[in-house]
Amino acid sequence: MSQLTQSIDEVEQLRQQYIDEAKEGLAADWDDASKAGSLGCHELLDRTSLLMNNLDEYVLAHPACLRNKEWFALAHQAVDALNQLYQKVGAEHIEDRDE
Repeated sequence: MSQLTQSIDEVEQLRQQYIDEAKEGLAADWDDASKAGSLGCHELLDRTSLLMNNLDEYVLAHPACLRNKEWFALAHQAVDALNQLYQKVGAEHIEDRDE
């Protein structure tokens, strides 16, 4: 089952699993160091932008992707999802940084 078709509960379970696994390799202050307004949050914005641009340039615009309507639609959804993530994180990051 893909991430796009998983239930909200399944996605939350996966998020909690990622948190549990990440805690083992992260510093004790990982939560504060990655909240909106922090350098860690800024890093997430940068990584999201980088992936969004790479996906757009190297996947969405790839001739093989352009030739296949289904592949193009999925690649477009991925770019759109990353753009939405970038906008939401950016809005909170700027709001918290300004406070």
